[in-house]
Amino acid sequence: MCQSNVHHSLHPFAWVFYAMGLLVVSACTVGPDFSRPAAPSQTTYIPDPVAATLPAQGQAQHFLSGAAVAPDWWRLFKSASLDTMVHQAIANNQTLQAAEASLRRSQNTLMAGYGVFYPHLDAHAGATRERNAPLQPGLTTNGSIFNVVTLSGTISYTLDVFGGERRSVEGLQAEVDYQTWQTQAAYLTLTANVVNTAIARAAYAAQLHATEQLISLQKQQLQTTQVQVHSGTAPFSAILSLRSLIASNEALVPALAQKISQAEHLLATLEGVAPSEARLPDIVLTGLSLPTDLPVSLPSLLVRQRPDILSAEAQLHRASADIGVATAAMFPSFSLTGTYGAAGSDMGSLFASGGRFWSVGPSVDIPLFHAGSLWFGRKAAINAYQQATANYRQTVLDAFAQVADALKALEFDAQALQKQAEAQAAAEEALRLLQANYQSGLVTYLDLLIADVQLHQVNIAYLQALAQRYQDTVGLFVALGGGWWNAPASTENRQQP
Repeated sequence: MCQSNVHHSLHPFAWVFYAMGLLVVSACTVGPDFSRPAAPSQTTYIPDPVAATLPAQGQAQHFLSGAAVAPDWWRLFKSASLDTMVHQAIANNQTLQAAEASLRRSQNTLMAGYGVFYPHLDAHAGATRERNAPLQPGLTTNGSIFNVVTLSGTISYTLDVFGGERRSVEGLQAEVDYQTWQTQAAYLTLTANVVNTAIARAAYAAQLHATEQLISLQKQQLQTTQVQVHSGTAPFSAILSLRSLIASNEALVPALAQKISQAEHLLATLEGVAPSEARLPDIVLTGLSLPTDLPVSLPSLLVRQRPDILSAEAQLHRASADIGVATAAMFPSFSLTGTYGAAGSDMGSLFASGGRFWSVGPSVDIPLFHAGSLWFGRKAAINAYQQATANYRQTVLDAFAQVADALKALEFDAQALQKQAEAQAAAEEALRLLQANYQSGLVTYLDLLIADVQLHQVNIAYLQALAQRYQDTVGLFVALGGGWWNAPASTENRQQP
């Protein structure tokens, strides 16, 4: 008799789980299965690519197609001070730490999303004191006061028959991928900003030093001119002209000093400290080494390396999964719930056989009429996918254009720097000869003044061209994605999130 009761009490559970098994076996996943966009077929970024730039001051930069991009590419400038600043920024930059926290949040959200694939078990305990009102159900008896103590457990499970939950988790995984590449993009942007700002700071310092040297030279010329004026061999206007030139050049000093301080403040911010607490090492512009062997990834590999392209791909994946979620919402949803518990008037009677209760059974929610909201919701998800597709393609085009710009910029930089070096050498030689002739009275002061101004302009232009060559080299490494995929598995630098 006892066995028979147990057998009959299990029948509802057995039937429900049998039905659940049939539904799971016959389940499908609606919506498109995501596939990565095909890699581009082109092999170059610009028409008629060159193998190397023209040599500028004896240094040509060679473009090595398909060569590996160094993950710590800034070390190629061979500056210990630059390495120190980059490492300090990686360790303390707040933007990078925020990106890493966002990545961890998306990872934990994904883990939470996996819970939908498992049964949910909940427990409930309660104790109440009540007074009933028999008149409510139409009885004429007097009300009574009684206690109710309950203890129950509920298990529920969502049957993902049409794959809506699976698509939702797929979207959460795509979000993790997106945050991963956003973190890598923040890392790449940070290292590039530190290196570029350090180069700019060194260039401003070099220009300031050159300007101060020129002012010192012009003051010496002023003393010589004053002697000539007193002896009657030069007009007084020569003194006035030279004083005006000195004042103009001295006006450049605070402007350059301001640019240096702004660069230092930016470096402090990138390194995660207040400007008043920054201790920045000095970098000499001419002490940097120019990377001469430059890798150039193939376009088909670039789309698998650049963080912004991979981020756009992750967004495309998320949009694809959202179509499945919106499609599944148009179909019935199934769930299974079972409850078992006991009730009594007090704790002592809680486990009496008469107070036990249970329920088990499936439920189905069928969308019948939603005024087109589900249909148009799916259409909107498809439109979002189309938008993500266009954004991905545009991101790829922008990336290719950035690499092309960097390659051409380095070609032009070499040409410009070589001409600036030639102009600098000619201006220095012309000034030296004119100074000697001026001392001998063979040329006028105006000739010397013109040569002085020309040398100043040439020196500044040369330093600017040199800094631009360094920064465009940085731009190429950034355009290629920074080489994070070549980082060793265990490294002290956070080169791969």
